[in-house]
Amino acid sequence: MRARQIPFLRQLVCLVLLLHALSGCAEEQMTSPLKTLIVRTADRDIRYRVEIADDDAARTRGLMHRKYLPEDQGMLFDFHADEQLSFWMKNTHIPLDMLFIDGRGVIRKIVSNTEPLSTRAIPSGQPARYVLELNARQAEQQNIKVGDSVLPPE
Repeated sequence: MRARQIPFLRQLVCLVLLLHALSGCAEEQMTSPLKTLIVRTADRDIRYRVEIADDDAARTRGLMHRKYLPEDQGMLFDFHADEQLSFWMKNTHIPLDMLFIDGRGVIRKIVSNTEPLSTRAIPSGQPARYVLELNARQAEQQNIKVGDSVLPPE
């Protein structure tokens, strides 16, 4: 019976390797501290924990190469002024909703359930300062509409 049991040291090594692999996944998921952002709809406030991408490097990296995004999390891209924006999903494995938001915090356009890994352009259609990326179908499930507002992150 003893010959079939895995020695303690081997179990420990396996556990250490597993923990190391899991910590790598966590590092892949979060690149900056999370802040709380509120989407104010006609009937309620919805809180999301978001990473802020407010410089060229962070905006370029975005959510690329990630395999998972918790339901209550997202990424807020800040371009610091209203302008015509265009996004794509190259190297982005997670289907997303993209909310284009003007400098006053008003949602101007919602693109739902974007196609992962696509190089197709997703334009804002009108000037926007921010883009909020959430898991696909969040806007529909939470009843988020064009004209709703987004409060600045805390």
